[in-house]
Amino acid sequence: MPELPEVETVRRGLEQMVLGATIQEVTAPYPKIINGDLNNFCQLLRGRKILSIDRRGKYLLFNLSGELSLISHLRMEGKYFVKLSDEPVEKHTHVIFSLTDGRQLRYNDVRKFGRMELVPTAQKFEFAGIKKLGPEPTEDTFLVKAFFDSLCKKKKAIKTALLDQTLVAGLGNIYADEVLWLSRIHPETPACHLTQDETKLLHDNIIKELAEAVEAGGTTIRTYTDAFQHTGSFQFDLHVYGKKGKPCERCGTAIKKIVVGQRGTHFCPLCQKVE
Repeated sequence: MPELPEVETVRRGLEQMVLGATIQEVTAPYPKIINGDLNNFCQLLRGRKILSIDRRGKYLLFNLSGELSLISHLRMEGKYFVKLSDEPVEKHTHVIFSLTDGRQLRYNDVRKFGRMELVPTAQKFEFAGIKKLGPEPTEDTFLVKAFFDSLCKKKKAIKTALLDQTLVAGLGNIYADEVLWLSRIHPETPACHLTQDETKLLHDNIIKELAEAVEAGGTTIRTYTDAFQHTGSFQFDLHVYGKKGKPCERCGTAIKKIVVGQRGTHFCPLCQKVE
């Protein structure tokens, strides 16, 4: 958490709230959030206008005037708030962007795992964490044949393969469990064992599930909120994640939880038999 649907929801909210705003100054009570020199980071951002906000996988990209981009990864629990400058600063707020209109864009992160870095806008897609990402999960960019060809080369469990971000960008633990359940694929099935039909079904479910989660504002399991501090609602549509011991919606068999690639993994032992 957050995964693609949550990051996209945050992006859409920030786009409504701070697009066109100008940064007056930046303070970072917890400097480790910033990759690189803190003073340089703060100085370079002064006077920059927020021109657009993009997303690539789980990364937010704030494109600023002067051909500079701020890349932000929320990691486990990062979130952004927009507040008036005279409002009390929330606990766990680690970076504050003061805007010239009297508001503040505040980055809040309980676990302090999130990171930010400045790069030239022309080089943003060459950023180390971004350039190796797989395609976005859309019909135009995420192609079945390429997906199948990539799976054929991977002996690791399909759940682990889906999480490495090179096959398709944005899937995390929650949605990986969900799309595998929807596709009736056991999470420990070696990726190279998937048939073309199974791959096509999984491909289609990835696109559909993530799109539906975006429209629902994401999934709130613990502390996720969007830029308006609204929780998501897709947790009410989950079929398997977090449902250990509960009956499978399809067959009534108790959902099991195992560890795959060091990640807690939920599946139906009857509907999703290992290949």
